[in-house]
Amino acid sequence: MNREFLYRLLNTVSVSGNEEANQRHVLDYTRDFSDRQYVDSVGNAVAVINENAKCRVLITGHIDEIGYRVTNIDSEGFIHVQKAGGVRGKLYVGAPMQIIHEGEKVNAVGVYTSELLKKSDFSDSDLILDIGAKNKEEALKKVSVGDSVCGDTTVREMLNDFITCRALDDKAGAFTVIEAGKLAREKGAENGIYILSAVGEETSSRGAFHGSVNIDPTCAIAVDVTWAQDYPGADPSETGDIRVGGGPVLCLSGMVNKKMNELLKQIASENNIPLQYEVAGGGTYTDGDTIVRTNKGVPMALVSIPERYMHSSAEIVSLKDIEQCIELISEFCIRINEDFDFNPLKV
Repeated sequence: MNREFLYRLLNTVSVSGNEEANQRHVLDYTRDFSDRQYVDSVGNAVAVINENAKCRVLITGHIDEIGYRVTNIDSEGFIHVQKAGGVRGKLYVGAPMQIIHEGEKVNAVGVYTSELLKKSDFSDSDLILDIGAKNKEEALKKVSVGDSVCGDTTVREMLNDFITCRALDDKAGAFTVIEAGKLAREKGAENGIYILSAVGEETSSRGAFHGSVNIDPTCAIAVDVTWAQDYPGADPSETGDIRVGGGPVLCLSGMVNKKMNELLKQIASENNIPLQYEVAGGGTYTDGDTIVRTNKGVPMALVSIPERYMHSSAEIVSLKDIEQCIELISEFCIRINEDFDFNPLKV
């Protein structure tokens, strides 16, 4: 597992709608082990292994992160923003922020007042950024409408191989499928493997839709993070008793193909990979839901990385969980074949 590459993805801002900088990292890294790469009209980066194989396995994680986009610079030089994804504005009051303008970072702070912290109905327009500008003219030299905005946090290593950073949702997943495809190739995989670094999951799922329609896969594995329930105030009764460091999480949902889950369980058992389970009574709220509905219907499984404090600038995951997800998915890419029966009624 290439930790340096993971940290590069995490430290590079790719707010939903402005993912290009990180997609360049993906293309640079996958060039060494894939047969072909391409970028589609919505900005997905795809690396292909064994393109002529009859069985085509799509493995995908989304590269976009939650954040904001600049909407206005007022006369006093303060920056106003709009949400891009499920960001929680109150977390950024008085916090260090960053704006990316023409590839360069501009330091900012979320304007802090005690009244803002007391607001129960905090809205997008309540978050205002201070870059230190004296007026609008000075601010416009550094910031433009449409620029990306997010929390100014980078990777920090913690105890027990835990790491914390913003945007582990879902750059950890995008990294996992890239490394899984690389490992499957090293192991001699003969199936077609399509590694999709998808854009736009946090806002539209357009990346998953375009990617799946163009690839037309035999089956797909989506990799995302999921809520851990192992910290104060969490409730295991919501979706399951899920713990950071406890291993990959399989989703039990009507959206997920049961035969694929059975194969994943078998692989995990044979390779001493611990599994955890989450329950989704309806949709999974991941790109997997979109992929299932493409083409003539695509069998899908969801493998998730346990995460604490999702949609904050201090998310936490375990590197050990990521490594085990990589191993599990790489083996799936090798084991699945064109004769696999996805019909859940057959035993």
